[in-house]
Amino acid sequence: MATSNDDILRALGRVEGRLSGIEESVSLLREDVSDEKDNAHESRSVIHRRLDEQMRQINLLDKVVEISSGVDVTLREEIKALKETVIINHAAVQPTIEEWKKLKTLGSGISGAIALSGLTVGTIIAVYGKAAFISFLSWFKVN
Repeated sequence: MATSNDDILRALGRVEGRLSGIEESVSLLREDVSDEKDNAHESRSVIHRRLDEQMRQINLLDKVVEISSGVDVTLREEIKALKETVIINHAAVQPTIEEWKKLKTLGSGISGAIALSGLTVGTIIAVYGKAAFISFLSWFKVN
């Protein structure tokens, strides 16, 4: 059986058609792979941007914690110094406070004595007022 040129040409046409289909499939696969590559690259760059942002935020938090720790230590030292100053000042002022307490007690005693003497004079005047008034008038010889 001999094959004719037409049979050969038809066979070549079929092979050529299949090759064209394969080329189209390979071209589509290349486009898909290229798209996937681009998507993967974009996705990785987004991930890297997020990681960079997270690193920046972590660094900022580390700085804030470091500053806060420094401020905390400074405040503790200042509070300690203030406590020591208050204790020293309290010890220095304590004798003066005791003197004021004594003066206050003495002042209350004097006020009580003045009030008692006023009441006594008032009572004497009330009881002997008329006789005292008459004695006063007669002493100055007033009619």
